[in-house]
Amino acid sequence: QVQLVESGGALVQAGGSLRLSCAASGLTFRNHFMGWFRQAPGKEREFVAAVGWSGVSTFYEGSVKGRFSIARDDAKNTVYLQMNSLKPEDTAVYYCAATKTNYYSDRTRYDYWGQGTQVTVSL
Repeated sequence: QVQLVESGGALVQAGGSLRLSCAASGLTFRNHFMGWFRQAPGKEREFVAAVGWSGVSTFYEGSVKGRFSIARDDAKNTVYLQMNSLKPEDTAVYYCAATKTNYYSDRTRYDYWGQGTQVTVSL
């Protein structure tokens, strides 16, 4: 049974930082692209960042480029999202997901999802 468990969400002031973690079990972690998506109230779930099988290739949505950083630790079956210079518009539930494909920004290509962790950025 595959499980993805996110942690690290919190309430933070604008300009602050958070690091999200996603611990995976029940799958061959190194064989999966890992992605982070987010969903704000009333909006569709959107791609944030992804990291490839080797961990060398990383991909970001335009508004988070230069502020967010994704990384994976295959020894720990964990993927991280370091978020710096947070803005109120980053407020959302953040989801971790896994796919065997390299269609990293297409949420329909992801096979497994976590339950999400809330990030709230205040002014």
